[in-house]
Amino acid sequence: MAATELRGVVGPGPAAIAAPGGGGTGPPVVGGGGGRGDSGPGSGAALGTVAAAAAGGPGPGAGGVAAAGPAPAPPPGGSGGSGAGGSGSAREGWLFKWTNYIKGYQRRWFVLSNGLLSYYRSKAEMRHTCRGTINLATANITVEDSCNFIISNGGAQTYHLKASSEVERQRWVTALELAKAKAVKMLAESDESGDEESVSQTDKTELQNTLRTLSSKVEDLSTCNDLIAKHGTALQRSLSELEALRLPAESNEKIKQVNERATLFRITSNAMINACRDFLMLAQTHSKKWQKSLQYERDQRIRLEETLEQLAKQHNHLERAFRGATVLPANTPGTAGSGKDQCCSGKGDMSDEDDENEFFDAPEIITMPENLGHKRTGSNISGASSDISLDEQYKHQLEETKKEKRTRIPYKPNYSLNLWSIMKNCIGKELSKIPMPVNFNEPLSMLQRLTEDLEYHELLDRAAKCENSLEQLCYVAAFTVSSYSTTVFRTSKPFNPLLGETFELDRLEENGYRSLCEQVSHHPPAAAHHAESKNGWTLRQEIKITSKFRGKYLSIMPLGSIHCIFHATGHHYTWKKVTTTVHNIIVGKLWIDQSGEIDIVNHKTGDKCNLKFVPYSYFSRDVARKVTGEVTDPSGKVHFALLGTWDEKMDCFKVQPVVGENGGDARQRGHEAEESRVLLWKRNPLPKNAENMYYFSELALTLNAWESGTAPTDSRLRPDQRLMENGRWDEANAEKQRLEEKQRLSRKKREAEAMKATEDGTPYDPYKALWFERKKDPVTKELTHIYRGGYWECKEKQDWTSCPDIF
Repeated sequence: MAATELRGVVGPGPAAIAAPGGGGTGPPVVGGGGGRGDSGPGSGAALGTVAAAAAGGPGPGAGGVAAAGPAPAPPPGGSGGSGAGGSGSAREGWLFKWTNYIKGYQRRWFVLSNGLLSYYRSKAEMRHTCRGTINLATANITVEDSCNFIISNGGAQTYHLKASSEVERQRWVTALELAKAKAVKMLAESDESGDEESVSQTDKTELQNTLRTLSSKVEDLSTCNDLIAKHGTALQRSLSELEALRLPAESNEKIKQVNERATLFRITSNAMINACRDFLMLAQTHSKKWQKSLQYERDQRIRLEETLEQLAKQHNHLERAFRGATVLPANTPGTAGSGKDQCCSGKGDMSDEDDENEFFDAPEIITMPENLGHKRTGSNISGASSDISLDEQYKHQLEETKKEKRTRIPYKPNYSLNLWSIMKNCIGKELSKIPMPVNFNEPLSMLQRLTEDLEYHELLDRAAKCENSLEQLCYVAAFTVSSYSTTVFRTSKPFNPLLGETFELDRLEENGYRSLCEQVSHHPPAAAHHAESKNGWTLRQEIKITSKFRGKYLSIMPLGSIHCIFHATGHHYTWKKVTTTVHNIIVGKLWIDQSGEIDIVNHKTGDKCNLKFVPYSYFSRDVARKVTGEVTDPSGKVHFALLGTWDEKMDCFKVQPVVGENGGDARQRGHEAEESRVLLWKRNPLPKNAENMYYFSELALTLNAWESGTAPTDSRLRPDQRLMENGRWDEANAEKQRLEEKQRLSRKKREAEAMKATEDGTPYDPYKALWFERKKDPVTKELTHIYRGGYWECKEKQDWTSCPDIF
C-alpha cells in the first residue's frame, strides 16, 4: 500500500486520537515509539514517533496487538541502572519497557539528560538511532508497585517501565522527579543564561537594536517631559503673578481655570512618561522568553521535517519492495521477520518494537474487499474498473443535470502524487493553511459537506410532531449522530471555501426545507449555515474548523454551537460537535474515528441528552464506533437510554423505574427494556459503484449538480471544483492556484484600505458577510453569525448585484 497520497477529512465532526487503554489485561500499548521529536542524546532523537508508524501496526497505538492476554514474564538479565554524572538528575541504565502482549517487557537502554528521557535498544545504538524521547517538563510519573512505574505526557506517549528491584526503581523515580522539577523551572524562567545560548547571533543583534531604539525613544520622551515640566512651572508662576495684580473678578476666575488646566497637563505628561518606562521594562523582561520560545519552535520544525523525510524515504523503499522491485538486498535465509528487520535497519530508523510481527487494527475496515477501500497505491481509486471513459461520463453527467437529481458523477481517475513534496511543509500547520493540490480533495466544498447534515432531515420532521419533549429530544439526538455517518469511508478532504462563497440547497417542494451556507471568515475558516423547514423547525450553526497534521494522524476540531428550534412548541436545542481523527496518514489504510461527548440541551424545559462517542480500542469487546446516551429531565431522572453506532443506526429504550430489593427505585432490567426498543435512525445504503465516486451518498451526488438561478458565488460555479469532478485534475490544480491568488490579493487590498483609513482617522468597516450578521446569540451568549434574510428574495428577483466577484 503506497503512501503517495495524503488525504484529510473535514466532515461534520472533527478529531481526537485515543490511546488504547480500554479493556484487556496488562498495560496498554501506547506510544511505544513515542516522542514529539524532542532531541535526546543521539542523532536520531526524533525518530520514535514516525518510526513506530512504519512498523505495520495501523492502530491507535504505536504497535498493533495480535491477542489480549497476560503479559509474559520479563527475560532474565535485570534492569540495573547506573548513575551518569553526580547530580542525580542525569542517569542512564537498563530498564524493562512494555512493548505488547506478544513480547511483554523488553530490555532497553534508557538515558536521562537535560529533562529528556530517551531510550535505545542497546548502549551502542546511542550513536545513531533513538527509539523515543519524552519531555519530563510535561510528563506525569506514577509508581505502580515495588518495581513498576509509568511515565506519561497526557496520552500521546506513555512508557510502562520495570526496574530489576525496588531500590533501583526508587533511584530512577528520584532522578526523574528531580529532572522534571529542573525542566519545569527552566521553562518558567525567562532570564536564564541558557536562553541566550539558544538564540542565534543575528536574532540577538536584532533584539539588542530594537531595545536600544526603544531606550532612545524613552529618553527623548523623558527630555520632552522635563521641558514640559519646566515650561509648566514657568506658566504657573506667570499665572500667580497675574493673580496678584488688581484685575476684574472675571479675569481672576479665568486665570484660576487656566492654572488648573496647566496642572492637569503636567500630571498627564508625567503619567505618560511613566507608562513608557513600564513598557520598556516589560519589553526587556519578556523579550528573551519570546525569543527562546520562537527558537524552540524553529528547532522542533526542523527536527520534524528531517524525521518525516527519513520516514518517507524508508516507506518508499518498503513500498517498492512490496511491489516486487529489487531495491533492497535479498533476504538472508531465515524467517520473514528477519528480512523485515534488514529492510528497516538499512535506513537506521526502524520501529522500536514489533519488527518481526505485523499487526492490524480496525478489522471491520481492513477486511473489506479491496475494491471498496481507498488503495494506497500512489493514487486514488482507479477508474480502470469501469469501461466508461471520462468523456462518456461527462456526457452522462450533462444529461443528468437536466433532470431533478443525478445518480452518478465521473469516476475518480488514477493520479499519482509525490508524498514528500507535500508533507515536508505540512508539519504543525492547520489544514486550512496548507496549499494542497486537488489530488487530496473530493469534488465538494466544505459548505456542501455542512449541508449534508440535512441528509436525515426526516428525523427533525418526526421530532416536530412529538408532543412529549423527552421523545422529541431522542429524535434530535439521533439526528445529531446521523451527521457523522457519511465520514466512515470519506477520507478525502473537501475544498476550503473562498471568503464570500455560498451554497444553497432548495428542497422546499419535495422535502419541505431549504438551506443556505456562507463562508463568513477565512482565517480562521468559519462557515455559517441556516436551514428552515415548512414542517416546523429551523436549524442554524456556525462552524469554525481547526485542524492539525501531526505526521501519523490528522486532528480536526470544529468549534461553535448548533441550534435547532421547533416552531410549534418553542423548544430550543443546542449542542456542539465532537472531534474526528484520521489515522494512518503516512502508513497503512486510512481509517476515521469519532470520539468525545455531546450534551444536547433543551433551553426551554431543561431536558438534557448526553451522548458518548466511544473511541476505538483494539482491546475492547464492544462493537466499533459505539454511541451511548441518556435522556434526562431537569431533575436528572433518566427516561430514555440510547444505543447504537454513528455509522449504522441508533435505538431508543424507555427506562421505567422498578422497585428494588430494599424498596428503592432501580433501573428497568435488560430483557424488559428490550421490549421497548424503538429504531430511531438507520443509515441509507450507498449508491452502486460508490467506491469509484468518492463514497458519496445519494444526497452528496446531487449537491454539485449544476442548477440555474443560483448566486454567482455558489459552490457549484467554482471552476477548480468543477474541473476536478470532470477528471481534469491538472487544469483544476492550475485553476485552484489562480483562485487562491485572487483571494490573497483581495485580502491585501482590504488590509491596505484599513491601514489608510487608520492613518487618515476615517472609519473603516471590516469584512462583513453578505447574508449573515454577526451578533450575540440570545441563548448561548456567544458571538455568532445569524441569517439576516434576503437571499431567497434576491434569487426570486435574480438580483445578485451585491454579490462579490470571487471566481
